[in-house]
Amino acid sequence: MLIDTHCHLDFPDFEAERDAIIDRARAAGVGQMITISTRVKKFNAILGIAEHYPNVFCSVGTHPHNADEELDIETEDLVRLSAHPKVVAIGEAGLDYFYDNAPRDAQATGLRRHIAAARETQLPLVIHSRSADEDMAAILTEETGKGAFPFLLHCFSSGPELAKVGVELGGYISFSGILTFPKSEELREIAKTVPHDRMIVETDAPYLAPKPFRGKRNEPAYVAHTADVLAETIGVSREEIATLTTDNAFRVFSKMPRL
Repeated sequence: MLIDTHCHLDFPDFEAERDAIIDRARAAGVGQMITISTRVKKFNAILGIAEHYPNVFCSVGTHPHNADEELDIETEDLVRLSAHPKVVAIGEAGLDYFYDNAPRDAQATGLRRHIAAARETQLPLVIHSRSADEDMAAILTEETGKGAFPFLLHCFSSGPELAKVGVELGGYISFSGILTFPKSEELREIAKTVPHDRMIVETDAPYLAPKPFRGKRNEPAYVAHTADVLAETIGVSREEIATLTTDNAFRVFSKMPRL
């Protein structure tokens, strides 16, 4: 069994055929999925999807692109909403200096509030980090000094130093379809350095479809292709990577039951 630890089943891309997408994922060996929040103010829609499908769980949080829209969302709001049995993570939150869709100070404020919620609940923080390696490493190091919290660096496409810092601080590294792209040699080299008990896989669907679906809409079933490339990269079998990444997923998303 595989786990798609990060997808966006509430996005309009999936609305017309969500049942079929869940069925295709199951047929591909993807036993459970986590649909990730990007706006707390749309949390009810995400939670509704998780409640509808027994094998779908969710997070609660604000994407850095939307950080300035939700500065009224406090840590206690995240903690309160995360008490629902279907909520297994905080986020995604983080820093995105590539698009800079929100002011950087708003992104940092939001990130720190999410970290505080992860620390209080001990639910993992799903971290989005793009073109912000130095600041992300500094914030994670500083905040861990105030008290440990579980986290994962989702859709990892950063440099080796952030991967190293993340692992040293107790975090997990999540690989998406980017790992399969021909020009991702550096990322595959980084994957070889990640301890086997700290790696998980995801789709980030509907984005970033892996080979051989690149350029098409992504969906949870395709996480199997990312897992295959990760297995080849680190020199293990398909069966071993499934066991490895699934065990790791249940360890970091410790609230999520094995179904």
